[in-house]
Amino acid sequence: MGKHKQATWGGRFSEGPADLMLRFSESVTFDRRLAPFDIAVNKAHSAMLCKVGLLTPPERDAIHHGLDEIESRIADGTFEWDTRFEDVHMNIEQALTRRVPVATRLHTARSRNDQVATDVRLFFKHACTEMAARIRMLQQAFVKVASENSAVLIPGYTHLQRAQPVALAHHFLAYVEMLERDAGRFAAVHEQANVCPLGSGAIAGTTLPIDREFTAVELGFVDAKGRPRITTNSMDAVSDRDVFIEFAAACALAGVHLSRLAEDMILWASAEFRFVDLPDAFCTGSSLMPQKKNPDAMELLRGKSARLQGNLQALLTMVKGLPLTYNRDLQEDKVPAFDSFDQLSLSLEVAAGTIEGTTVDRKRCAAAVNDPALLATDLADWLVLRGVPFREAHHVVGRLVGVAEKLGCALDAVPDEQAAEVHPALKGEWRSVFDLERAMNQRAGVGMPGPARVKTELRRWRRALGMENST
Repeated sequence: MGKHKQATWGGRFSEGPADLMLRFSESVTFDRRLAPFDIAVNKAHSAMLCKVGLLTPPERDAIHHGLDEIESRIADGTFEWDTRFEDVHMNIEQALTRRVPVATRLHTARSRNDQVATDVRLFFKHACTEMAARIRMLQQAFVKVASENSAVLIPGYTHLQRAQPVALAHHFLAYVEMLERDAGRFAAVHEQANVCPLGSGAIAGTTLPIDREFTAVELGFVDAKGRPRITTNSMDAVSDRDVFIEFAAACALAGVHLSRLAEDMILWASAEFRFVDLPDAFCTGSSLMPQKKNPDAMELLRGKSARLQGNLQALLTMVKGLPLTYNRDLQEDKVPAFDSFDQLSLSLEVAAGTIEGTTVDRKRCAAAVNDPALLATDLADWLVLRGVPFREAHHVVGRLVGVAEKLGCALDAVPDEQAAEVHPALKGEWRSVFDLERAMNQRAGVGMPGPARVKTELRRWRRALGMENST
């Protein structure tokens, strides 16, 4: 089995690791995506070393120029990654040292432990910002379609059984609310990530005269007033993976919300419902049955949610039994975190494209909501206003439903004689309850699906999402 000399930590060892060990232990195949953040950290660290007198200004400038060249080569795809150097950090440092010999001093007063901890916190700040933008894009798609169909009513469902009438826009705005909570969770993760661990070293900091606050400011780890935010315990700083877990948790919950949306859209697009028609661009056909239009995008969203939950579970399991501080197990933290970012980013874009391209079958929705049974609770409320206790009113309407089923007629078509036998209060204008427009107008309270309230909520969300000029 072949051996290679290891150039980054080989002083203690008489021979390099086996080829098999190199393949087993390398991480550059997946952590290379941290390169922009690692270069930023290298620049900030070398600027700090210059500030405290451990590098001269010409040495700092040469290092920065070399890092710029490497960054350009990475961007255009000409940089050669070498698994012998294990990870993104050593690949960049080795390439830099070949170009700028003084770069051998770059790793002064730091470890890969605090270096990677800083890189990933920069990544998570970036990732949360990107996720927020995609969430907003999906929210805007919902508000757009809801606004275009603000007058459309559909049956609302509990236990997947028809319950009460709601505005389609009210249903879509429920997902806008969920997504807003998701955005809040990513904002919280961003806040947690916005603390600089650089300077913690491998475990116990350094005896060299570094300036951690300077580095934090250089890298943007600052509060709202521009003051540096740095970690206060070196052991926690290099072993903490809470941000990974919090990010994966936010992704997993957002994925669950998308999965619930997907289930609604799959049902609504079926022949049994036919409330909506999904865009062809996000559906596929059958290899056997030429009439099929399958909601593949929505089905994949359901599947992705399981993947996102698996990533969270992997991270939780990885850290549950680790002693302080850094352990090599933590190398595996990046794969699930990166995957959650990639998959949720793509899922949010697909969801936005699908929703924006969805058309509503208004006639079908109108036919479905024109079921008097949906207003059975309204009839119970009508009885309450006439002095009947709600529990009794509920029982009365239930009996009336039974009579309607026995007679084979709609709830509002039960003859007066039979209705009066159910309860003497069922006389006069009780059938007025089944006027759908009247029923919806009465749902005007905060959080309700009446037209006035829906209009108010659509206006609020258009303003919040920067859509003031949209219809």
